[in-house]
Amino acid sequence: MGNNKKTTDFLKECMSDALISLMEQKDFSKITVNDIADIAGVNRSTWFRNFNSKNEALTFKMIRLWNRWSDEHGLMERKRFTLDNANEFFCFNYEYRRILRIIYTSRLQSVLYDSFYQVMMPQFRADVEECYHARFYSYGLFGLLDEWIRRDFYETPQEMAQLIYKITADA
Repeated sequence: MGNNKKTTDFLKECMSDALISLMEQKDFSKITVNDIADIAGVNRSTWFRNFNSKNEALTFKMIRLWNRWSDEHGLMERKRFTLDNANEFFCFNYEYRRILRIIYTSRLQSVLYDSFYQVMMPQFRADVEECYHARFYSYGLFGLLDEWIRRDFYETPQEMAQLIYKITADA
């Protein structure tokens, strides 16, 4: 059953969702693999076959949400940040602000950065400029998102996109 990619991704998402659900109820460090497996309806071995850590499960979930959201919104450029997709980036994060708050409450901000970087980093051989470009934008976007979350999403996604246009124009 686990050899099919769709099945594997489905099970990984079930386990990630179970973890997020548990994070709303108890401290992250107290959540066990047994807790996650019980809620997801899988065996412990399924967890260990798919994830090395709880952080990895959360990163998987964020990337999965981004890819799904990109498909639903017809985003042409989804593997790297451009000014043209700034509004979509902030709309995506606003839509999933509940999950972002859960991640922040558990002090797992690095999960968001890891997700951004994995989405933005070229998957194959990249030249030096591409590597630095991906790092620059993933750190910069993480910084903006971090501040926005800490401000409890006070600005609208459109205001955040305008802010990034202004910041890059002033640079």
